[in-house]
Amino acid sequence: MRFLIRLLVNAAALWVAVRLIPGIAYQGGWIPFLGVALVFGVLNAFVRPIVKLLTLPLLLLTLGLFTLVINGFMLWLTAALSGVLGLHFHVSGFWPALWGALVVSIVSTFLSAFLATEA
Repeated sequence: MRFLIRLLVNAAALWVAVRLIPGIAYQGGWIPFLGVALVFGVLNAFVRPIVKLLTLPLLLLTLGLFTLVINGFMLWLTAALSGVLGLHFHVSGFWPALWGALVVSIVSTFLSAFLATEA
């Protein structure tokens, strides 16, 4: 059940980013969009910790602000893998990825906190 909730939170956060950020686009239905959220979740679960470990000096130097760049990279990587899988999710550059990562982080944090109080 927790996996499904996390998938839906990721999907909602990505959907908000698609709606708000120019340069992030998605064409398709809800089922393929859940595939995009699944790709995003898998990358965040397995690749993000490795990237954070490799960039630890930068994270310490920037007092954690470099995490936003890492999150943008995860969003861009999600778009790249989604394109390979035919899911039609696209991020057009660094700035849309960075702003999209900020939106995804805020929405995901808000929804996770809201759902934690409901449980």
